[in-house]
Amino acid sequence: MQIKTMAEYAASGESPEILFWVGCAGSFDQRAQKITKAFVTILDKVGVRFAILGKEESCTGDPARRAGNEFIFQMMAQNNIMVLNNYNVQKIVTACPHCFNTLRNEYPQLGGNYEVIHHATYLQQLIDAGKIKMKEEGSFKGRKITYHDSCYLGRANNIYEAPRKVLEALDAELVEMKRCKSNGLCCGAGGAQMFKEEEKGTTRINFERGREAVETGASVIASNCPFCMTMLTDGVKEQGKEDSVKVLDIAELIAQQIE
Repeated sequence: MQIKTMAEYAASGESPEILFWVGCAGSFDQRAQKITKAFVTILDKVGVRFAILGKEESCTGDPARRAGNEFIFQMMAQNNIMVLNNYNVQKIVTACPHCFNTLRNEYPQLGGNYEVIHHATYLQQLIDAGKIKMKEEGSFKGRKITYHDSCYLGRANNIYEAPRKVLEALDAELVEMKRCKSNGLCCGAGGAQMFKEEEKGTTRINFERGREAVETGASVIASNCPFCMTMLTDGVKEQGKEDSVKVLDIAELIAQQIE
């Protein structure tokens, strides 16, 4: 599959419908790369004209700001804003809630004003518009799926229903964890915790969340964040359930069932 960059669109005097912001995890983490491929496959199948920045994309600066290095954050953000504004980018879709939150809520104060959409919301829009059509007898039909609310999509941006509506399209049985939506439990990777050792305690947060997910009896844990994906996968392994419980991004679920 050939994916055009913004530079290639600009060279031909054209503009894509959306810029797909891949993010660090989606670019470099082997597991998250599968999410990137799944989402791109969906966009390609439904005929969305999209582009990526390619080598011109760099980290949004989210981990730097969360870790307290405001100077590095602003330097990275301003560099990205310069690139985005140079291409006159209007609409950005990303599969990472951390990138989503930073691009949507923190870049405007530095001169970066864009319509930023998380891929869960964008997938819901494509389903509602009839562009995504699901197979009649999908492999997830009737299966129990539980959904983990990532902090940056849920509590930080109040987006709870869009990912659940996407899962409804699979015709599966959605079973909620006891702590969900605005009362959801963090996976343990937010606030730059992904990049440091945890403090001493009685258990790891992702082990606790993995236990809650497994207790629902679901065979699939649906995620919307590459950080959550890593933490939940380790949490399921700690429960010894990696063979019977799979952690999948909502884009991966849809990509398997799209006609």
